[in-house]
Amino acid sequence: MRVQTGAVKHFDANRLEGEVRDAVQQQQHHPHIQALDFVPRTTLVPAVPDYVSHRDDVSEIGKLSAEAIVKEYEETAKEIETMGEVVREMVQRCEQLTASASAMLKDIKTTAARYRKEGKRMFTEIESCSSATDEVRRLCETFRDKLAARESEASK
Repeated sequence: MRVQTGAVKHFDANRLEGEVRDAVQQQQHHPHIQALDFVPRTTLVPAVPDYVSHRDDVSEIGKLSAEAIVKEYEETAKEIETMGEVVREMVQRCEQLTASASAMLKDIKTTAARYRKEGKRMFTEIESCSSATDEVRRLCETFRDKLAARESEASK
């Protein structure tokens, strides 16, 4: 809105009426400007989503403004839902990875148990060999001592 400064101009009804008459006559000289037929809004695309409805006491401008805003919100809500589908796919992929990782952990535990079992077997085998070696060494020493004692008795 423009604010005029200075003196207030006197309203001239005759001048205004003349300007309107001139504008109407100019419009008649330009055939490319035509009035549009009224098309009821119910024949167009649904004005508002199902979750809202117009109040009876709202002006047409108010209804149009509300429709424009709710349509923008609805389009954004649909984009958010699309993003939700992407997240759902990510969740499914994570679940697949979790299942795969769980199977791998089971294999790892099984392999570790096998290594422990093999380590125990090797431990027992080495100790058995060590005991057998000690026993063979003692037998050899005993046999050597017996041979040495027989030799010393024979040499006397």
